[in-house]
Amino acid sequence: MSGRVFVLGDDIDTDQLAPGGYMSGGLDALARHCLEAVRPDFAPAVRPGDIVVAGGNFGMGSSREQAAQALKHLGVVAVIARSFAGIFYRNAINIGLPVIRAAEVSGVRDGERVALAADMARLEFLDRDGFLPLEPMPDNILRILGDGGIVPHLKKRFAAARPVENG
Repeated sequence: MSGRVFVLGDDIDTDQLAPGGYMSGGLDALARHCLEAVRPDFAPAVRPGDIVVAGGNFGMGSSREQAAQALKHLGVVAVIARSFAGIFYRNAINIGLPVIRAAEVSGVRDGERVALAADMARLEFLDRDGFLPLEPMPDNILRILGDGGIVPHLKKRFAAARPVENG
């Protein structure tokens, strides 16, 4: 996965990601206003493959799952942050959006081109030497992400566990 980086600060909340005033307009409308309160250029500029890098406590606030959905709908392929609010983290994993912790993100430059390693353990800088080490994700989370989220993952597991009918 490769794209450009959008750098954000600490305490990005779910109302900034999915503004409540646009909830009735559906996911398209909600995504068009994603992060407009803190970064008005985000929704119009983000492209499929781009990656969000943020500080601590990303996704704090309400439990609205639309916050993660808006990012994925816009084409964001991963969010890397120093820490995540627990409910946002789980909502993102459930829809197949990788959310990856990094101890330090200050060396990442806004707009630079990066590639997320296949094992999601490092963010490689494409236009300069170096990489950002990422916290390894547990195998069970990697399997959920690899299957596209919790629903496809469970369907796959249940299908594999279903006894074969003799007929």
